[in-house]
Amino acid sequence: MLDRLAHDLRTRHPDRPAVLAHTRLGGTRVRIRRGELAALADTYAVALNARGLGEDTTLGLALRPGPRALAVMLAAHRLGLRIAVLDPTAGPDVLAARLALARPDLVLADAAAQAVAGWARPLARRADLALPPLELLGPVATLGRRLPGCAPRLRVGRFGASVPSIPGSDAPARDTDAVIVFTSGTTARPRAVVHSRGGLAAGLRTVGELVDPRPGSVVLGGTFFVLVPALSAGAAVALPAREPAALARQLARLTPAHTYLTPPQLRAALGAGARFTGRVWTGSAPADATLLRRVKQAGAEQAWGVYALTELFPAAAVEEAEKSAFTGPGDLVGAPLPGVRTALAPDGELLLGGPGARHRYLGEEPDPWVRTGDLAKLDPDGRIVLGGRLKDMVLRRAENIYPGLYEPSLHLPGVELAVLVGVPDGDGDERLVALVEPSPGTDPRQLRAALAGPLARMGSARPDAVLFGRVPLAGRSRKPDRAAASARCARELAG
Repeated sequence: MLDRLAHDLRTRHPDRPAVLAHTRLGGTRVRIRRGELAALADTYAVALNARGLGEDTTLGLALRPGPRALAVMLAAHRLGLRIAVLDPTAGPDVLAARLALARPDLVLADAAAQAVAGWARPLARRADLALPPLELLGPVATLGRRLPGCAPRLRVGRFGASVPSIPGSDAPARDTDAVIVFTSGTTARPRAVVHSRGGLAAGLRTVGELVDPRPGSVVLGGTFFVLVPALSAGAAVALPAREPAALARQLARLTPAHTYLTPPQLRAALGAGARFTGRVWTGSAPADATLLRRVKQAGAEQAWGVYALTELFPAAAVEEAEKSAFTGPGDLVGAPLPGVRTALAPDGELLLGGPGARHRYLGEEPDPWVRTGDLAKLDPDGRIVLGGRLKDMVLRRAENIYPGLYEPSLHLPGVELAVLVGVPDGDGDERLVALVEPSPGTDPRQLRAALAGPLARMGSARPDAVLFGRVPLAGRSRKPDRAAASARCARELAG
C-alpha cells in the first residue's frame, strides 16, 4: 500500500484535499492536497538521501502527527530506511535509554519537539511531555519552521521542483525493518517492537479491508493506520480537534463516513454533545458495549471496537450489536481478522500471529507468536473473549503504562518500598496511583517534596495520586502484592 500510495497521490486527483484541519471557530481548512503531499515526500526523500540515509540506517522521528510526518514516512519507505518513533510522553530517562538501543543516524524534529527538550521543558511537563536533549540521541535536524535554539534545518530543495534520481529507490525493496516502536522494558533494558516492511504492509491492508473507505469521502482520525488506508482509497483525512467542544463542531460540519477515536476521546465528545455519522471505530483501550451503544444513539450507523496491540494491529473487531448480544463472562473483542492466528498458552494467555505481526523485538530473535499478556478463551465460533491481563500494566486514557519502567525512580532515601498500581475508574479505564511506604522515622512532608522531581520526569506515567502507607506483600518471596495494593488504594481514595 505504501509503495502504491505515493504514485496514487500524484496521479489520482492530485488537486483533491488529502489532509484537513479545523479552525478555532469549527471551520475546515485544507492542510495539504494529494499532489502536494507526494511532492513533499519526494523532497524529503532527496534530502534524507543527501544526508547519507538509506537501507539499514535509522531515522529518529519527533514530529507531531500530520502531513510532514506522513511525508517523512513515505520518504523513508522509498529509501528503505527504518524509523524509530520518539514518544515525548515517555519521560526523558526512559526515552534516552530507548534511543541508545536504536542508535539513530539522524533525529528529525520539529520546533515544538525541540522546545519540549529545551526552553519550554517546564511548561511541557504540565502536559506530560518531556524529551531529553535531542543532541544526546544523535545528529539532529529541524523539519519545518525553525525557531531560535533549534538545530539546523533539514536542507530540502524547492517545494515541487523536479526530483533527481535516488540510487536504488526504484529497485525492488528487501523486506527490511520499517518501524521501531518502543513498549515495555526498563531503562536498563528497553524493549522495542520492530515491524518489517512486509508486516507493516499486511497490517495496513487489513485495516483497509476492514474499514473500506470510499473515494471522495472524509475519514476523521489522526494515526498512521488511519491516514494511509484512507488516502490510498482516495478519501480525505481530517485530523481530530483536541478540545471536545471543537471536536463536536468538527463532526457536525464534516459528517465523516468513518471516525476513529480512542474511548477517552469518544467519552469526551459525547459529553460535549457530539453527533456521529457513518461508522465509528475505537480501540487502544477497552470499549464496552455501553459506550458503543451511546455512540450509535448519538447517530452512528455502526460502532466498532477494535482489539489491537503495538505488536499486531489490528487483531480482531466487533460491532456493538454483536457485543451487546454476548452474555457470557469476559469481554468479547470479536473474531480474528483475516490472516490472524490465535492460540492459548497453558496458563490461558492469548497468543497471536499472522502476516501483520511484529517481526521481532530489537536485539532478540524473531518469534512467530506475540504474547499479548491477556487472559482469554476462544468461544465455539473462534471469537476472542478476554478475561483480564496477565502482565503488570496499567491502562489509563488509552495509554499502556508499565510500572517497572518508573518504580525505580521512586526509591529515594526515606522510601522503604514503592509500587505503581492501577485502580479501576469506570468504563475499563484506570487511575494510576503510587503507593509509597516510607522508611521508619521519615518525615512524610520532606519525602513528598523529595518525590516531586522524579514524579515530574515521568511524563504520561505521572500518577494521579500519591499515597503513603505499607505496601502489601505476598508469596514465599514476599514480593509486592499488586492486587492487594490496588484494592487498598481504591479504599483510601474512596474514603
